[in-house]
Amino acid sequence: MLWLVVAVCVAPVIASYFTYYVIKPTSRTNYGELLDPRAYPVPALDAKTLDGKATSLAAYKGKWIMLQVDSGECGEVCQGKLFKMRQLRLTQGKEKDRIERVWLVTDNTPLESILMREYDGTRMLRVDAAAAGKWLPVDTGKQAVDYLYMIDPLGNLMMRFPQEGDPNKMKKDIGKLLKASRIG
Repeated sequence: MLWLVVAVCVAPVIASYFTYYVIKPTSRTNYGELLDPRAYPVPALDAKTLDGKATSLAAYKGKWIMLQVDSGECGEVCQGKLFKMRQLRLTQGKEKDRIERVWLVTDNTPLESILMREYDGTRMLRVDAAAAGKWLPVDTGKQAVDYLYMIDPLGNLMMRFPQEGDPNKMKKDIGKLLKASRIG
């Protein structure tokens, strides 16, 4: 009887080790691409606000940052990313205040005032395109403008989404991040 009780108690532990180390799961539940946060800490980019004041991404440390990189001309694709960022933040409901939206503008082109009003609340920072490109990971043949990035509250780049990504799947990933993390 004692051996039966021990076997019943030990069996789940043995089964969990077996499934974790022998039968490795091949699927994943996240839509965005997870990045190693230790490999991409936020560097001290020499960023400036639109009115020329020096700032950095560290000013938003403690919050989740949804980041996009693009030029100041901001064509249709850029505006689509800004819209997607705004909507993704709004779909998080009461958790939306934990997310900051940041647009790294990579040139000195003046921004249209209608664009700034439409995406009010998005932090628009001017940075050097080369510095941003050196920091942000991209696949071969792509650029940083082809992605939306997520930075964790500790200041590490940890996830990226394709710019034409499915908003519903992105929403689920962001919701999972906010639910799993009590910081930020």
